[in-house]
Amino acid sequence: MEEIVERDILELLKETIKLLSQEHPNPGELKNISNRTVHNASIFQDEDSISFAVLMYSLSKVIERAGEYLDYDDALEHLRCGVKALERENAEAYRKCLQGLFDTIKHLDGQYKQYIQDVFSQAAIKKGTHMYEHGVSSSRTAELLGVSLWDLKQYLGATEGTDADVDIASVRQRLVFTRRLFQ
Repeated sequence: MEEIVERDILELLKETIKLLSQEHPNPGELKNISNRTVHNASIFQDEDSISFAVLMYSLSKVIERAGEYLDYDDALEHLRCGVKALERENAEAYRKCLQGLFDTIKHLDGQYKQYIQDVFSQAAIKKGTHMYEHGVSSSRTAELLGVSLWDLKQYLGATEGTDADVDIASVRQRLVFTRRLFQ
Protein backbone atom coordinates (compact mmCIF):
# COMPACT_ATOMS: atom_id res chain seq x y z
CA MET A 1 0.00 0.00 0.00
CA GLU A 2 1.30 3.45 -0.93
CA GLU A 3 2.39 5.47 2.10
CA ILE A 4 0.15 8.43 1.28
CA VAL A 5 -2.84 6.13 0.78
CA GLU A 6 -2.13 4.40 4.08
CA ARG A 7 -1.83 7.74 5.90
CA ASP A 8 -5.05 9.09 4.38
CA ILE A 9 -7.06 5.94 5.09
CA LEU A 10 -5.76 5.90 8.66
CA GLU A 11 -6.93 9.49 9.17
CA LEU A 12 -10.33 8.74 7.63
CA LEU A 13 -10.72 5.58 9.71
CA LYS A 14 -10.24 7.65 12.85
CA GLU A 15 -12.83 10.17 11.63
CA THR A 16 -15.23 7.31 10.92
CA ILE A 17 -14.77 5.91 14.42
CA LYS A 18 -15.59 9.31 15.94
CA LEU A 19 -18.62 9.60 13.69
CA LEU A 20 -20.00 6.13 14.48
CA SER A 21 -19.38 6.67 18.21
CA GLN A 22 -21.97 9.46 18.21
CA GLU A 23 -25.50 8.72 19.34
CA HIS A 24 -26.93 9.54 15.89
CA PRO A 25 -24.22 9.15 13.22
CA ASN A 26 -24.66 11.41 10.20
CA PRO A 27 -24.72 9.29 7.00
CA GLY A 28 -23.86 12.39 4.95
CA GLU A 29 -20.51 12.64 6.73
CA LEU A 30 -19.75 9.03 5.78
CA LYS A 31 -20.50 9.92 2.15
CA ASN A 32 -18.06 12.83 2.46
CA ILE A 33 -15.40 10.47 3.80
CA SER A 34 -16.08 8.16 0.87
CA ASN A 35 -15.76 11.01 -1.62
CA ARG A 36 -12.45 12.13 -0.13
CA THR A 37 -11.08 8.63 -0.69
CA VAL A 38 -12.03 8.68 -4.38
CA HIS A 39 -9.23 11.19 -5.05
CA ASN A 40 -6.58 8.65 -4.00
CA ALA A 41 -8.44 5.89 -5.81
CA SER A 42 -8.26 7.94 -9.00
CA ILE A 43 -4.60 8.78 -8.66
CA PHE A 44 -3.19 5.50 -7.41
CA GLN A 45 -5.92 3.19 -8.77
CA ASP A 46 -5.40 0.95 -5.77
CA GLU A 47 -7.86 -1.53 -4.38
CA ASP A 48 -7.50 -0.30 -0.80
CA SER A 49 -8.76 3.21 -1.57
CA ILE A 50 -11.52 1.86 -3.77
CA SER A 51 -12.77 -0.71 -1.26
CA PHE A 52 -12.63 1.87 1.54
CA ALA A 53 -14.65 4.36 -0.54
CA VAL A 54 -17.25 1.71 -1.40
CA LEU A 55 -17.42 0.54 2.23
CA MET A 56 -17.97 4.05 3.59
CA TYR A 57 -20.65 4.82 1.02
CA SER A 58 -22.37 1.48 1.69
CA LEU A 59 -22.22 2.10 5.42
CA SER A 60 -23.83 5.51 4.94
CA LYS A 61 -26.70 3.97 2.95
CA VAL A 62 -27.23 1.24 5.54
CA ILE A 63 -27.37 3.79 8.35
CA GLU A 64 -29.88 5.85 6.36
CA ARG A 65 -32.26 2.97 5.77
CA ALA A 66 -31.53 0.17 8.24
CA GLY A 67 -29.36 1.77 10.91
CA GLU A 68 -31.33 0.27 13.77
CA TYR A 69 -30.23 -3.21 12.65
CA LEU A 70 -26.52 -2.38 12.42
CA ASP A 71 -24.36 -3.61 15.29
CA TYR A 72 -22.41 -0.39 15.84
CA ASP A 73 -20.13 -1.96 18.46
CA ASP A 74 -19.11 -4.66 16.01
CA ALA A 75 -18.58 -2.08 13.25
CA LEU A 76 -16.44 0.05 15.56
CA GLU A 77 -14.42 -3.01 16.56
CA HIS A 78 -13.55 -3.70 12.92
CA LEU A 79 -12.65 -0.05 12.32
CA ARG A 80 -10.41 0.06 15.41
CA CYS A 81 -8.80 -3.17 14.23
CA GLY A 82 -8.07 -1.45 10.91
CA VAL A 83 -6.51 1.53 12.67
CA LYS A 84 -4.22 -0.71 14.74
CA ALA A 85 -3.20 -2.68 11.66
CA LEU A 86 -2.33 0.46 9.67
CA GLU A 87 -0.44 1.93 12.63
CA ARG A 88 1.67 -1.26 12.56
CA GLU A 89 1.92 -0.87 8.76
CA ASN A 90 0.27 -4.24 8.27
CA ALA A 91 -1.83 -3.82 5.14
CA GLU A 92 -2.93 -7.45 5.05
CA ALA A 93 -4.34 -7.28 8.60
CA TYR A 94 -6.06 -4.00 7.68
CA ARG A 95 -7.77 -5.67 4.73
CA LYS A 96 -9.01 -8.50 6.98
CA CYS A 97 -10.44 -5.99 9.45
CA LEU A 98 -12.33 -4.16 6.70
CA GLN A 99 -13.54 -7.45 5.26
CA GLY A 100 -14.99 -8.13 8.70
CA LEU A 101 -16.97 -4.89 8.46
CA PHE A 102 -18.18 -5.81 4.96
CA ASP A 103 -19.33 -9.13 6.43
CA THR A 104 -21.07 -7.41 9.35
CA ILE A 105 -23.05 -5.30 6.90
CA LYS A 106 -23.83 -8.27 4.66
CA HIS A 107 -25.27 -10.23 7.58
CA LEU A 108 -27.85 -7.67 8.65
CA ASP A 109 -31.42 -8.75 9.25
CA GLY A 110 -32.65 -11.12 6.53
CA GLN A 111 -35.29 -8.73 5.21
CA TYR A 112 -32.51 -6.36 4.19
CA LYS A 113 -30.32 -8.99 2.52
CA GLN A 114 -31.27 -8.09 -1.08
CA TYR A 115 -31.17 -4.39 -0.23
CA ILE A 116 -27.61 -4.77 1.14
CA GLN A 117 -26.45 -6.51 -2.04
CA ASP A 118 -27.95 -3.67 -4.07
CA VAL A 119 -26.23 -1.11 -1.83
CA PHE A 120 -22.82 -2.64 -2.46
CA SER A 121 -23.41 -2.78 -6.19
CA GLN A 122 -24.74 0.77 -6.40
CA ALA A 123 -21.95 2.05 -4.14
CA ALA A 124 -19.32 0.62 -6.47
CA ILE A 125 -20.99 2.17 -9.51
CA LYS A 126 -21.47 5.53 -7.75
CA LYS A 127 -17.80 5.64 -6.72
CA GLY A 128 -16.94 4.66 -10.28
CA THR A 129 -18.57 7.79 -11.63
CA HIS A 130 -16.42 9.89 -9.33
CA MET A 131 -13.28 8.09 -10.51
CA TYR A 132 -14.37 8.64 -14.11
CA GLU A 133 -14.86 12.34 -13.39
CA HIS A 134 -11.29 12.37 -12.02
CA GLY A 135 -10.02 11.19 -15.40
CA VAL A 136 -9.82 7.40 -15.05
CA SER A 137 -11.20 5.68 -18.16
CA SER A 138 -14.56 3.97 -17.84
CA SER A 139 -13.11 0.55 -18.73
CA ARG A 140 -10.30 0.89 -16.15
CA THR A 141 -12.79 2.12 -13.54
CA ALA A 142 -15.10 -0.84 -14.16
CA GLU A 143 -12.14 -3.21 -13.94
CA LEU A 144 -10.91 -1.71 -10.65
CA LEU A 145 -14.36 -1.82 -9.07
CA GLY A 146 -15.29 -5.25 -10.35
CA VAL A 147 -18.47 -4.00 -12.01
CA SER A 148 -19.52 -4.49 -15.58
CA LEU A 149 -18.64 -1.76 -18.03
CA TRP A 150 -22.26 -1.90 -19.20
CA ASP A 151 -23.62 -1.08 -15.71
CA LEU A 152 -21.10 1.70 -15.24
CA LYS A 153 -21.83 3.26 -18.62
CA GLN A 154 -25.58 3.06 -18.02
CA TYR A 155 -25.11 5.01 -14.81
CA LEU A 156 -22.72 7.48 -16.45
CA GLY A 157 -25.26 8.07 -19.21
CA ALA A 158 -28.03 8.66 -16.69
CA THR A 159 -26.09 11.32 -14.81
CA GLU A 160 -25.74 14.76 -16.27
CA GLY A 161 -22.64 15.66 -14.29
CA THR A 162 -20.18 14.36 -16.85
CA ASP A 163 -21.17 16.72 -19.68
CA ALA A 164 -23.40 19.33 -18.08
CA ASP A 165 -20.52 21.09 -16.32
CA VAL A 166 -18.62 21.77 -19.56
CA ASP A 167 -18.52 25.44 -20.52
CA ILE A 168 -19.58 25.70 -24.17
CA ALA A 169 -17.58 28.91 -24.68
CA SER A 170 -14.34 27.28 -23.56
CA VAL A 171 -15.01 24.31 -25.84
CA ARG A 172 -15.43 26.69 -28.78
CA GLN A 173 -12.26 28.55 -27.88
CA ARG A 174 -10.29 25.32 -27.76
CA LEU A 175 -11.75 24.23 -31.08
CA VAL A 176 -10.76 27.52 -32.74
CA PHE A 177 -7.28 27.26 -31.26
CA THR A 178 -6.90 23.67 -32.46
CA ARG A 179 -8.04 24.55 -35.99
CA ARG A 180 -5.42 27.32 -36.15
CA LEU A 181 -2.73 24.80 -35.31
CA PHE A 182 -3.53 22.77 -38.41
CA GLN A 183 -3.90 25.63 -40.93
